[in-house]
Amino acid sequence: MTTQRLPFPVPDERAHYFVTGYADMHDLVEDLVVPDGVPEAAAAVLRTARELLRQSYYCYEFSTVAVMHSLIAVEIVLRDRIPDAGKKPLHQLIKQGATCGILTARQAEYLDDGRKIRNRLVHGHTAHAVMPPAMAVPMVATSFAIVSELCAAPTCR
Repeated sequence: MTTQRLPFPVPDERAHYFVTGYADMHDLVEDLVVPDGVPEAAAAVLRTARELLRQSYYCYEFSTVAVMHSLIAVEIVLRDRIPDAGKKPLHQLIKQGATCGILTARQAEYLDDGRKIRNRLVHGHTAHAVMPPAMAVPMVATSFAIVSELCAAPTCR
């Protein structure tokens, strides 16, 4: 049996459009801090999204994965804040969160747009999507902010 040895990571050539070196990736994500009070399941997902952004220096496509992953954290917290969330699809959770006031109209719009992008990727309607880190960081930051605000909000009634 032959063992294939993977090469050490090398910077993706596209990374140099937004940073000069890997150390700059730390600066890019330094404000993405998981707030206190976030359930550990959501916190772990947010930390992973942040790390995916940093690693997009080596694999540019990781920035797109980071955005999709950050939406998982929002969904986890929505399920926690909405009674009887059960197995409701994300679009229903977004609508219910907006109706009961734990999501603003703008947050609901952002989440619904992200949900649509995620669904196109997951269900094979978009085979490949590349989102530059400069575009992905604000989107992931928005997920961090929404999670923080949801955790501070009362549960839907």
